[in-house]
Amino acid sequence: MPATDYQGSSPASLTHFGRSFFSLRREQVHSISMEGSSLEAEMESFQQNVTDRFLELSSVAPDDLLSVSWVGKLLDCFLCCQEEFRAIVRAQKTQVLRPPLDRMVSDYFDRSVKALDVCNAIRDGIEQIRQWQKLLEIVVYALGNQRSIGEGQFRRARKALADLAIGMLDDKDSNASIANRNRSFGRNTGYKDHHHSHSHGHSHSSGSGYHHRSLGHFRSLSWSVSRTWSAAKQLQAIGSSINPPKANDLVASNGIAMTLFIMNSILLFVMWALVAAIPCQDRGLHVHFTIPRNFSWAAALLSLHERIMEESKKRERKNSCGLLREIHQIEKCARSMNELSDSVYFPLTEDKEREVRQIVQEVSQVCDALKDGLDPLERQVRQVFHKIVRSRTEGIDSLGKYGLKDFAISFGLVN
Repeated sequence: MPATDYQGSSPASLTHFGRSFFSLRREQVHSISMEGSSLEAEMESFQQNVTDRFLELSSVAPDDLLSVSWVGKLLDCFLCCQEEFRAIVRAQKTQVLRPPLDRMVSDYFDRSVKALDVCNAIRDGIEQIRQWQKLLEIVVYALGNQRSIGEGQFRRARKALADLAIGMLDDKDSNASIANRNRSFGRNTGYKDHHHSHSHGHSHSSGSGYHHRSLGHFRSLSWSVSRTWSAAKQLQAIGSSINPPKANDLVASNGIAMTLFIMNSILLFVMWALVAAIPCQDRGLHVHFTIPRNFSWAAALLSLHERIMEESKKRERKNSCGLLREIHQIEKCARSMNELSDSVYFPLTEDKEREVRQIVQEVSQVCDALKDGLDPLERQVRQVFHKIVRSRTEGIDSLGKYGLKDFAISFGLVN
């Protein structure tokens, strides 16, 4: 991905300025307070930690990219970065009251609110995968625990595979296939009314009420994103106007503008990667990252973006409902079993039974991976959701202590 120029500043000059800003301040030691030195060290540490974490994520082997375990590591990365970012902003309360940081922090909070809907939609997708797992477990039970495989067992397995195929096809063809079954993570936190009041028409997580939908043999009744909600449009809204800070904004903010740009970029990438991996309503991956490649922390992030895009363009993945590695394994196992079933006659020959048991073993391995990984992954998505909500709540509390209600309103934090 080519580096992006921004308002006449070259990426090289921006990068050089970003890197040299802290060293310039070190040279002016007589004019720097202890508080300023501490802030400088925290921001340098933040950038280095972001670089290290994304380098580790990008070092993943091709076969493990977009696996359940890798997505979990990505969410861990976000949670750690968010915590460090929050500490920097919280320590600079008086600074964020002044331009240009008041506008920049407000923009970040707006984006983070939009990310809450993505979390809800991703929980939907995890639940969908869990239903597919149950159908695969029927296949394993029917064919994997028998001394000899009879026609009845095979018929039961084929019925489960047919339901699986219908479910996965429905997910590809319908924008609203699972959107009406999501349990909002903020349901008991008082988030519903607060979020609905400040979504400015972009976000509909908690406003669409209860809906009932069946999928094969499974039903769920829960909170939902709206019927017209689009993951692709939500990502575009999150990514709108994320640009490298101008030199004068870096100076005016004592470098915090760069920290905000980094956190905005991380938020966008993590939400984009979740949408790429997990089935959700109106998936779309065409998001533009305006990150100069020669920022030290950006190279690994952009490398991951390119690898995921390359994966999405592979012939066998183009029509997939999600790029999660385990979804690909489900599709492969189902395809193999269906192809095999076309040539099955009873009683089975030894060779044919051996072939069936080999595929069932592969299906069993996918089931085990999902059984071990989906619950922790859902908990991590829930953590991301609550971390964002708590950060905004803290903003209300801390700003309220200063009696700055008008500023809190500009943040979208209170009525």
